[in-house]
Amino acid sequence: MPREAPYLTTAEALRARLVAGEWQVGQRLPSRARLAEEYGVGRNVVQRSVDLLIADGLLEGRAGSGTYVRVPRERLRMVRARRRERSLAAVTERGRASAWDAHSDVRVPAPEDIAERLAVSPGDLCVRTHYEFLADGRPVQLSESWEPLALTGGTPIVLPERGPLAGKGVVERMRSIGVHVETVVELPRPARADRTQANLLGIGVGDLVLRIERTIYDTGGRPVETADIVVPDVRRAVVYEFAVER
Repeated sequence: MPREAPYLTTAEALRARLVAGEWQVGQRLPSRARLAEEYGVGRNVVQRSVDLLIADGLLEGRAGSGTYVRVPRERLRMVRARRRERSLAAVTERGRASAWDAHSDVRVPAPEDIAERLAVSPGDLCVRTHYEFLADGRPVQLSESWEPLALTGGTPIVLPERGPLAGKGVVERMRSIGVHVETVVELPRPARADRTQANLLGIGVGDLVLRIERTIYDTGGRPVETADIVVPDVRRAVVYEFAVER
């Protein structure tokens, strides 16, 4: 049998000591050099071990200070589901945030990647909306949504969070202008929080997040909205649930 990588062995040894309470919440761990000497490995091995435990939410790194035992955080289970009795676009979320802040910018030129996802030309004008979702007053999810201005411009729903259907969601808003949503496509990818995301979510730079690239299509296959959703891994476990067709 192949021998387990040294950094995994070291990480498991450190994990066991953390679970046993050898270091208390908020306490600083010994230096990389000291841990490397203790386990008979190189500093780079210790670094990879610590990075793994940071990604798992057990430790946190503080620039210029060291590595500390992280305060345990509740990891909310968020279920994104498609049910037979609903349309394909009716994605529900149990345990979703109870409030949100939103800010929209109108007439924003579509970057190349967004233009490709919306099937428009780069530079075509869009409405971009930044969302910060809150639970118990704490940020738990970010989203940046794009809608083609050619689709919603001049209608009451041009601003997603204002007007008669504010906060009703893409499906209901689009239906009000005669656009019927049929399909939602989501592409989840693991990523690391950049500085802006970390500041907004109250997590560390480089912490593990789930980035969900979502695009919503109408019955003709036309993209009507696309969004990048960022979920902090230490706070939310994202689960996909689908009904079995009979």
